Amino acid sequence: MPTTISMKQVNKIYTTGKIPFHALKDVDFEVEQGDFVAIMGPSGSGKSTLMNIIGLLDVPSSGNYELNGIDVKDLSDDDRAYLRNQEIGFVFQSFHLLPQLTLLENVELPLVYAAMPGRERRERARIALEEVGLARWQNHRPLEVSGGQMQRTSIARALVSSPALILADEPTGNIDSQASSEIMKLISAFNERGTTVVLITHERDIAEYASRLILIRDGRLSEEQMSRHADVGVDTRFGAPAITEVNHV
Repeated sequence: MPTTISMKQVNKIYTTGKIPFHALKDVDFEVEQGDFVAIMGPSGSGKSTLMNIIGLLDVPSSGNYELNGIDVKDLSDDDRAYLRNQEIGFVFQSFHLLPQLTLLENVELPLVYAAMPGRERRERARIALEEVGLARWQNHRPLEVSGGQMQRTSIARALVSSPALILADEPTGNIDSQASSEIMKLISAFNERGTTVVLITHERDIAEYASRLILIRDGRLSEEQMSRHADVGVDTRFGAPAITEVNHV
């Protein structure tokens, strides 16, 4: 299976005044295409730093990081931004939707940055909203819908450019437990279709949707064996994911 993420001996050191802080220490980390990986750790463990490096929002102090076979070490800021827009879809805890735009217009934004023609990008955004069950809400603005619907919109926006990787940072942090379950089943459904997912969370029950669990503490990684508690299928008759719970023995 092709490798989406490959990190070898990655370190990140921040210097505040005269005191260096070693946020990541000799990190070796690989994610294959189609994996669903959860990263868990306490506050200050380095998980946000790791997420920022994976997401091309920051660069390692040393070591090598390849995203889809591309060595990001020597990329310019512009090239890194271009690669980020092409290869990564972000799902944030706080949604990051523009309140003055409709849901459809919010989902279009990555395609606007990619200079896609208007008619094509609107059609792709419409299909993405249909796939997350929000077709009839496409002309509403974010403040006119629920938190769960806003997060569904952010998932549609993340997926609209068909990225190699979905990077979800605490995607259930601002929604209730029922909406959290629906969001995680939706993310799982797209993973079942082949989308690689890396999830940052501090909640064990959310991490259990993943097939791999990476623990981070004091900037070092370890892996814990686990199995997913739900299998998720996609009902392609209607475009949107259909969720089926399966009891494992």
